[in-house]
Amino acid sequence: MAENQKVYTIKDDGGIGTVRIAEDVVCVIAGLAATEVKGVSAIAGNITNEMIPRKGAKGLAKGVRVTVADNKIKAEISVVIGYDCSVLEVCEGVQERVKSAIENMTGMEVTEINVKVAGVETAAEQ
Repeated sequence: MAENQKVYTIKDDGGIGTVRIAEDVVCVIAGLAATEVKGVSAIAGNITNEMIPRKGAKGLAKGVRVTVADNKIKAEISVVIGYDCSVLEVCEGVQERVKSAIENMTGMEVTEINVKVAGVETAAEQ
């Protein structure tokens, strides 16, 4: 891992070693989970699920910020939603999906997921 990256220990039980995770990885997990929610057109920065194979998953981290304190995560994610979608339903779906993905993959508790709607994709753009 790069030296300037924030890295968090998610397991250190004195056994055979520790398990650490980079902040960018948590951001990518959140971004991937958000793009799976129906109604999310892209993560801020116009990264869509279809673009991940070409541009790489790291681009998803640009629209996500995480803060980790005492192995508890707070995340902020910026999304672009499709026109004619319920903003509230889409954002609640993002909150639930992102929380579940981060907790299942890292074992860390998620205490807060804030969703910012950065834009709406018009019918012509879809």
